[in-house]
Amino acid sequence: MTTSTTTFGLRRIGGRIGAEIVGVDLSAELDPAVVTDLNTALLEHKALVFRGQRLDDAGQLRFAALFGDLTTAHPTVASVDGQPHILPVDGDEGVRANQWHTDVTFVRTPPKASTLRALVIPPYGGNTLIANAGAAYRDLPEPLRELADKLWAVHTNDYDYAAPKNEKAAEYRRRFVSRKYRTAHPVVRVHPETGERGLFIGGFAQTLVGLSHSDSRDLLRIFQSYVTRPENIVRIAWNPGDLVLFDNRITQHLAPDDYGDLPRLLHRVTVAGDVPAGVDGTLSQVVEGDEAAHYTPAAAA
Repeated sequence: MTTSTTTFGLRRIGGRIGAEIVGVDLSAELDPAVVTDLNTALLEHKALVFRGQRLDDAGQLRFAALFGDLTTAHPTVASVDGQPHILPVDGDEGVRANQWHTDVTFVRTPPKASTLRALVIPPYGGNTLIANAGAAYRDLPEPLRELADKLWAVHTNDYDYAAPKNEKAAEYRRRFVSRKYRTAHPVVRVHPETGERGLFIGGFAQTLVGLSHSDSRDLLRIFQSYVTRPENIVRIAWNPGDLVLFDNRITQHLAPDDYGDLPRLLHRVTVAGDVPAGVDGTLSQVVEGDEAAHYTPAAAA
């Protein structure tokens, strides 16, 4: 089904999440009305797909910056050479995000939104899955919603990953944890623009405040199972030149490791976010590490 706004066409690609945007050339200068409508579409559909765009790195940076100040590439991992705001998502370097997560939730101010641009895509596999954490919250039975509303989770970049497959992956792991972060976030985050509640967990959420590791693991597994229900997920099959914009405040994503030794390269640019707030308005707090001011301008706010 294709619908239209005043400025572009939109085709839903999932029952609960995802839309393709038609009739927008991201290499051109976008009218402010188009940007406003795109932001409205992002808030509603959570993930927007722009097919066949003719963007270079500068164009991706320019487009992402329409939605706010940019972060640097990552708190610990190196950027693309000469491009401090661009993270290479390179399957050949051991960067295979084969785990559900929300970007950089181990710092106090995770990104507002992420853009991914496809440069090299394998002939099969290499898709990206994005899940609607707001729909997951609404799916919870009332007793679980009431429990989740009260819980806080500690997110960290330093936990027991699967054993690296090769030395490149091991080196990436060493860089990833070279500076350690632990941050307490509400399990239920209130979206700062819409007021929608969503489960704010994912792979970096390792323990629940006040509970044992065992109890934390069991409860997080239950909550996570609602996020990853098939009806809450959209699957993006990439073509070179495609760009995806998703709301990092109320989604999770995963890239299945299903393309063997084939090359896959995306470039990621993220928009700085705010400090998450729980249902009672309490804000996230640093447990270990710093405010990551070198990573996001939001840390200085």
